[in-house]
Amino acid sequence: MKGRIHSLESFGTVDGPGVRFVVFVQGCPMRCAYCHNPDTWPMTCGTMMEASEIFEQYKRNESFYKGGGITVTGGEPLMQVDFLIDLFTLAKKNNVHTCIDSSGIAYHPDGNPEWLKKLDHLMTLTDLVMLDIKHIDPEKHKELTGQPNDGILAFCGYLDEHHVDIWIRHVVVPTLTDDPVYLYRLGYFIGQFSNLKALDILPYHTMGKVKYEKLGMDYKLKGLPAMNADRAIELKKHVLEGLRDRRKGEAAKY
Repeated sequence: MKGRIHSLESFGTVDGPGVRFVVFVQGCPMRCAYCHNPDTWPMTCGTMMEASEIFEQYKRNESFYKGGGITVTGGEPLMQVDFLIDLFTLAKKNNVHTCIDSSGIAYHPDGNPEWLKKLDHLMTLTDLVMLDIKHIDPEKHKELTGQPNDGILAFCGYLDEHHVDIWIRHVVVPTLTDDPVYLYRLGYFIGQFSNLKALDILPYHTMGKVKYEKLGMDYKLKGLPAMNADRAIELKKHVLEGLRDRRKGEAAKY
């Protein structure tokens, strides 16, 4: 099975545990205002590559990936489930840790039964899903990404039911995703899941703006300052407060 690939990275250090071989797939239905890889959006671009070809490239530097493994990101990896099954089948046969970095946008509980069956299979081959929750509020999520978040939030429950570890990531953007009330609600939501293994609250940066200029694309957040890293640490406390309240069985404050 061939995948539509944007690029490969040999030594990823922020894409899951340890040092990772990172596969960037092509194609994503999300249009996040702060996306720093807008060139991965089109579904018809990229290079067609066999799963076996990609795994061979991983094997060339396998000694460097002790404690790491393979991460597929994008774009949106779940738009290419068949390819992921092939790649992760090879990985698990060789005892390689597998991770998907996803927005969850492809998941719909009442979606295509055949696709859902394939997803079930893929989850048996997946050690970790790094799930990017852009905004907990449905309307603000649409404003930020152009897509609803109901399927994304349902995907959290699906992963919990299938005993797949999740690592939640949330970007705090000044004036857009930094409201303490919504951050608390995010924490309260994810606090219900037993498979939650890690939480990253990431400060928004403006490094992607240059790529938009090169692509001749309008950058929606032009003029918005980067989020201070110390401020992001402070904001994480609101998420953790919500998480703790949920796990203690207390009613949500907001």
